[in-house]
Amino acid sequence: MAKDIYHNLVKKALEQEGWSVTHDPYYLTVGIGRRQVAADFAAEKFIIAEKNTEKILVEIKSFITSSNINELHHSVGQYDFYALLLEEQEPERIPYLAMPQDAYEDLIREPIVQTFLDRHRVKLIIFDIQNPIIHAWKK
Repeated sequence: MAKDIYHNLVKKALEQEGWSVTHDPYYLTVGIGRRQVAADFAAEKFIIAEKNTEKILVEIKSFITSSNINELHHSVGQYDFYALLLEEQEPERIPYLAMPQDAYEDLIREPIVQTFLDRHRVKLIIFDIQNPIIHAWKK
């Protein structure tokens, strides 16, 4: 599996926010165990106030193709598939799609994009492509 060009940057940004990357990549089993798909990574963060562990799965997308809409369409399909597999295999782990801030700002100008993201219940991590910084979590 080839890592996205922003893989290490997003990983570092999450670690700077207190997340521990526990799997890199994170494998999900498809069907009766004959096939696997690999999400970019999984992370956990200890929430002191609740004395509980929050777990996430992160799929990173670069949005460097000629069409952000096409990349969004493909990315959300992949996100939906991973979310379905997580429901069956590890329901406490929450999927996130990580995307660059500039791509998010370009896409969100179209009202249908927000409707599309809402309909698919996509949770987003919006990151900076120059520095290991997460600008926003969209839950």
